[in-house]
Amino acid sequence: MNVLRGAIIGLGNVAAQGHLPGWRRRSDATITAAADSRPERREALTAVFPAARWYDSVEELFAIERDQLDFVDICTPPASHATLCRSALSWGLHVLCEKPLVIAPEELRGLPGLSAERERALVTVHNWKHAPVLARVTELVRDGAVGEVRRVKWETHRREPAVAAGADPNWRVDPAQSGGGVLMDHGWHALYTVTQWVPGPPRTVAARLETRRHHQWPIEDTADLFLAFADASAEVFLTWAESDRRNRVEVSGTEGSLTVDGGRLERRDVQKRLLEEAELPSLADGSHHPDWFDGVITEFLSEARGDGPRGRNLAEATLCANLVDLARESSRQGGTPLPVERLAGSRRRR
Repeated sequence: MNVLRGAIIGLGNVAAQGHLPGWRRRSDATITAAADSRPERREALTAVFPAARWYDSVEELFAIERDQLDFVDICTPPASHATLCRSALSWGLHVLCEKPLVIAPEELRGLPGLSAERERALVTVHNWKHAPVLARVTELVRDGAVGEVRRVKWETHRREPAVAAGADPNWRVDPAQSGGGVLMDHGWHALYTVTQWVPGPPRTVAARLETRRHHQWPIEDTADLFLAFADASAEVFLTWAESDRRNRVEVSGTEGSLTVDGGRLERRDVQKRLLEEAELPSLADGSHHPDWFDGVITEFLSEARGDGPRGRNLAEATLCANLVDLARESSRQGGTPLPVERLAGSRRRR
């Protein structure tokens, strides 16, 4: 098997602590180049890939390396994602991009078509699906362990947003770079995970966004969402205003329930009798999750090599972009449920 050659764009904490360790473990792909405008970040690259070539700009990297690369791994702040994805696809490169893929649905225009035209994969880092405890939940749901899913509850509690390397202020609290607050950051993860457990697409979204603690930033630090499906519902609560870090997930169905508290998983029948329990790594441990990245790479390389169906991940990202956008609009309207089939990108911006 040919070893695919890739370049990292953006050497922040996520790239250094999450992506680079994952690429180092692969024998079927490697990192041969990187670009970042901060020269002090070069050490993070050479510590893992000493022979990789360094560039101070993306433009320079593309100009020199494009014929030597098979893919790029984009780890820059979200506002740059759409432009970088478009450029890389135009050069005929496969693209792995950190979430969110885009910060507004209209930024998606042309990207799926370009990916198909160039026959190149466009994959977003949906790494929470590969957390051991959530992967086990997915396995149990697909095996019918809880029957037909009727209700999902998701809670993410944090004290503050994750720190960004060399950024002052943190780009996550600048809406021009991040695209939003906790909804965009943690909500994207919750949405692509929750929607894989419930059959059929969501029909409506209702949300309320607020700032409970961090009033110094022009973003929301708390989000409360309700997704209505044909025969089920999903409740998602996210906050950066808690006193501790924790995650809790509940999946209830016609034949039983699953509960995740950190890394502890319990499966019960409809009479609440315990059928299975397991202690797995906690969802609240760390922010970069290098171990979860292995599954992301496998998914990406499968699409890049054509070993698996191409476009499923892109469909997940497209749904997330529209749900986030609709949630914002719902909050502006006081929490009004909005139909998902409404074309989010066509609305007039306020």
